[in-house]
Amino acid sequence: MDISIFLAKFWGWYFITFFILLIVYPKRIKQLFEFANDEKFMITTSFLAITLGLLNIIAHNLWVMDWRIIITLFGWISFIKGVTRFAFPNFATKWMLQIDFKWFQFLLILLFIVGVLLLNQAYSLVLF
Repeated sequence: MDISIFLAKFWGWYFITFFILLIVYPKRIKQLFEFANDEKFMITTSFLAITLGLLNIIAHNLWVMDWRIIITLFGWISFIKGVTRFAFPNFATKWMLQIDFKWFQFLLILLFIVGVLLLNQAYSLVLF
């Protein structure tokens, strides 16, 4: 299987899963914002983000002007987010707490749409 297809499936299902979970359990959104003040949470999530980002970058660092750039960008975003959380936890906490609930909902919907687009590319559901 092509690595682009594999990662499109991974990121697509990842975004769709978290969208559904956060819609079904909205109290988790509030908990995420509360955990932003917890240093252990920030360190743990930074390690996860760095690992996920590095794996994505090593496997798929394609700077092409088609749908595959989305996968590359999410790898770099994950890596940069992880490094920022680890190296500058106060900055990351402050930035996260500035995002209000409406912006979070917008980002959640945006990630759902990206997830659907990636799954469409991976499974060739709708040709366009």
